[in-house]
Amino acid sequence: MAIKPLADRVLIEPAPAETKTVGGIIIPDTAKEKPLQGTVIAVGGGTKDEEMVLNVGDTVLYGKYAGTELEHEGKKYLIMRQSDVVAVLA
Repeated sequence: MAIKPLADRVLIEPAPAETKTVGGIIIPDTAKEKPLQGTVIAVGGGTKDEEMVLNVGDTVLYGKYAGTELEHEGKKYLIMRQSDVVAVLA
């Protein structure tokens, strides 16, 4: 991965938004719910005050407005602080 988060930040690949149809109507991309789940792609080294508890490959849940969106090589990612992650799915 060419993107390496610093300090207590993590790089997350969001899960794809679900495409639901209602009676044959296709919901456009702009109306789809933003996914709140993703996979950790890279982690920073932590800080002296906060140890990194997330690992590459973890499936996590995060807040609706958490993180900063970025695009790299055609893929969309989120970069956020470890504290913005609310749960790790087992």
